[in-house]
Amino acid sequence: MKDSSLSVGLIGAGFLATARATAWRKIAGAEVAAVCSRAPERAAAFAKAQGIPSAASDLDELLSREDIQAVDVCVPNRAHREVVERAAQAGKHILCTKPMAAYVGQDLDGDPDTAAVSSVDRAVMLEVAVAEAEAMVQAAAAGGVVLSYAENWIHAPSIQRAAGLVASSGGSLLEMRGWEGHSGSHSEYSMQWLHAGGGALLRLGAHPIGAMLYLKREEGLRRGGQAITPVAVSAEVADLTQSVTSDDESCRVARGWVDVENWGCCVISFSDGSRGVAYGSDNKLGGMQSKLELSGSNFHLECNLSPNDMLRAYASDEGVFEGEYLMEKLDSAAGWSTPMTDESWSSGQFAMLEDFRDAILRGSAPRSDGALGLDVTRVVYSAYLSAAEGRRVEL
Repeated sequence: MKDSSLSVGLIGAGFLATARATAWRKIAGAEVAAVCSRAPERAAAFAKAQGIPSAASDLDELLSREDIQAVDVCVPNRAHREVVERAAQAGKHILCTKPMAAYVGQDLDGDPDTAAVSSVDRAVMLEVAVAEAEAMVQAAAAGGVVLSYAENWIHAPSIQRAAGLVASSGGSLLEMRGWEGHSGSHSEYSMQWLHAGGGALLRLGAHPIGAMLYLKREEGLRRGGQAITPVAVSAEVADLTQSVTSDDESCRVARGWVDVENWGCCVISFSDGSRGVAYGSDNKLGGMQSKLELSGSNFHLECNLSPNDMLRAYASDEGVFEGEYLMEKLDSAAGWSTPMTDESWSSGQFAMLEDFRDAILRGSAPRSDGALGLDVTRVVYSAYLSAAEGRRVEL
């Protein structure tokens, strides 16, 4: 493409779309030209609030516009495949939010309830979810369009700097430990397999898993021209709030998980013998914590996406900084906190959008591509199979 700017169509008008619209406004050489939502009034209200020129309630209407070169897919997990395939067929480049694919009962007849979906054999879930992700990768290839997997961790400044240090060290990356935790989502959709396709391991653990797969892939390509890949997974999952009594009014973490875990941990074995330990948890108070530790043969690196100590603040009570956003999922503004100076920058959101832009306008390969999204899907659902059957699952 020879154009000097990128025109994007935003698909979705929820929480994620709001965050993405805010980030896109700061990306040079790109603009959101339209937003699409199934509810016309919601699309119109979103466009007005975000300063987006136009709104559409029909996906085909958005995809038929010749002035839009790319779409940012911010819709629920169950809709990813359909939207990606239709966008690819329309010749639009695609940024698809994580997880790229999820099992939400695609193989069940009729309109299944959440109990029917979550009771499906995990081996079937693995097969269906991987097939969904494969179909999306194939659709993008057939359409000749870029498919980027929207994993912001990979683009975070701390992780990109760490990746450069790993490369310059000349050493081997032996062990990785990564996690994301907070006090939990209160959305009913995140609490049911029918809507989310999994719990904390999928929603939160997918971040460190994606970063680990990326770092090992890059290490393998750099050292021998062949990616180092995951070969086996062991995992456990649980809803830890089951141990909280129903009358415990002091509980500050989210409760009410229907059939998904609020804690999940997996050990990933790689083809070179190295290991990665990743977990996601909805049981952490004090704000979002996103961290990745890398231990090598001649180095140790610690990446602090959130919180970081660029700014520390103390408030004598809740009302001191009233009306100010400090950080995601902070349950109390009193006492010490770490207000994020620019969360979209430190989390990698900005760099992720710039990478997507460059892949289209300059023809560069995206750091986080559809193949990586497929691999993350395979690892997460293999972890669910491992947890269900209490065994190591070979990939």
